[in-house]
Amino acid sequence: MSSIGARASCILYLLFASAGAAAHEVRPSYLEIHEDAGGQVRIVWKQPTVGDRALPLRPVLSSGWLATDGGTTTLAPAHLVRRWVVVPPHAPLEGQRLTVEGLDRTMTDALVRIVYANGVAVTRLVKPAQPTFEIPPSTKSSTPALGYLQLGVVHIWTGVDHLLYVLGLLLLVRKRAALIKTITAFTVAHSITLAAATLHLIAVPSAAVEALIALSIVYVAVELVYLRRGRAGFASRFPWRVAFAFGLLHGLGFAGALAEVGLPAHDIPLALLCFNVGIELGQLAFVALVLLAMRPALTFAPRAANLALRATPHVIGSVAAFWCIERTAAFL
Repeated sequence: MSSIGARASCILYLLFASAGAAAHEVRPSYLEIHEDAGGQVRIVWKQPTVGDRALPLRPVLSSGWLATDGGTTTLAPAHLVRRWVVVPPHAPLEGQRLTVEGLDRTMTDALVRIVYANGVAVTRLVKPAQPTFEIPPSTKSSTPALGYLQLGVVHIWTGVDHLLYVLGLLLLVRKRAALIKTITAFTVAHSITLAAATLHLIAVPSAAVEALIALSIVYVAVELVYLRRGRAGFASRFPWRVAFAFGLLHGLGFAGALAEVGLPAHDIPLALLCFNVGIELGQLAFVALVLLAMRPALTFAPRAANLALRATPHVIGSVAAFWCIERTAAFL
């Protein structure tokens, strides 16, 4: 096996030792505040859930609007949705302090969109390091291209299943030229389905997509075991074709993450572009880390590197098989 494969095997244990068997539990929440021409304010808080559980997050406005019991709560299959309606007269929206309580104790973000009565819209990505901000004046619209890009980077780096799949591809490909072709095929494919699903051209149940993504990782792990035994399977002989086929599937998973934010229709083009660029940057950073960061370990601990090389397909396959069973059981 090439040094590419050895490096990838070593990095697996550093990157995923603390990740456990979870994937896609770090998803952004979405808060929309819409003020109509008559002064009425409609507020929607959309928070992803895992089963019937949700992170202890709560939006708080300094006016106290969200502290009342007037809101309605709905538990959808993958979201907790709360709605409030504030009727005039009320405190002005501008200048209020918005805090997402509990965000500082998580790794997730919250996307906030504020639409004023005059039509001006402001969008802000609220992060754990700074969960509070002051609502700006209604004078200039802003859409955080950088925020959507950051969402893409965060999603790929917290999407352990996607990273495991990319790692499996790195292990299967021996030559650098073939590796570039394979990664390019995966990128093109998931960009196609990410765009198509986000623009509502295709629709596939997210639960089925997540289960199939896990199954794709199991397949790559099996191919790795066969390759280790000297039996090159279809994925080893035609890696770019396999990468393209499964990339279409992974793109649907990326689209599901973007859809969970609940973006309004007019923000979708910018969000789609920046989110996809963020995914690619995060993916390239991961590939670069795998190929370059473990050189000292391979030089000074060759026995450990060889052990990692032998164990990696079994680790990938075992974790992915668990995900596959868990995700299949969730929608049966």
